[in-house]
Amino acid sequence: MAKNENTSQGRDYFTALYSVARAVNASLDSGRVLERIVEAVIETVGVKACSIRLLSARGESLDLVASAGLSAEYLRKGPVLLEESGIDRDVLSGKTVWIKDVRKDSGFQYPAGAEKEGILSVLALPLLVEGKAVGVLRVYAGEVRKFPDSDIRFLEAVSSLSAIAIENARLHEALKRRCDLMAEHKNRIDDN
Repeated sequence: MAKNENTSQGRDYFTALYSVARAVNASLDSGRVLERIVEAVIETVGVKACSIRLLSARGESLDLVASAGLSAEYLRKGPVLLEESGIDRDVLSGKTVWIKDVRKDSGFQYPAGAEKEGILSVLALPLLVEGKAVGVLRVYAGEVRKFPDSDIRFLEAVSSLSAIAIENARLHEALKRRCDLMAEHKNRIDDN
């Protein structure tokens, strides 16, 4: 028999998705879960780096919440502003965007920084919660690379799981705040 049908070029997407799903279900600490997710993406897809950024409260920029494989210098390059990043505007509209070569794409905000970092190709996918984009998952390749459909399907599943982890953490925090307020209110009533 040739390759296992769950792999493409030696990649075991099923095992990686299982690992990501277990991480999502095991913790409400979205930071830890998202760090595990970006590491799994790098390992499974065989890319240089991966990052997850969430839409800021004002909706003007994307804030880094998890990354692996990127230098501290690259991460400090400056804010990802939606008005200056055509790729991210497209992704936040629900599209998966592939940039063959960041040096030649006008929609990429920091091409010189990416080239210095050794990044040539980028694939970016939306993180969707109830059909609304809340962030972006990006994978960075150190060579000009076309991503096969199997990689894209895997990354779509990972971006969905990432969005679930983010939403679970948000709902948990909201519930915790409500419980704390109710306990505080009960204590005030009991004191009277």
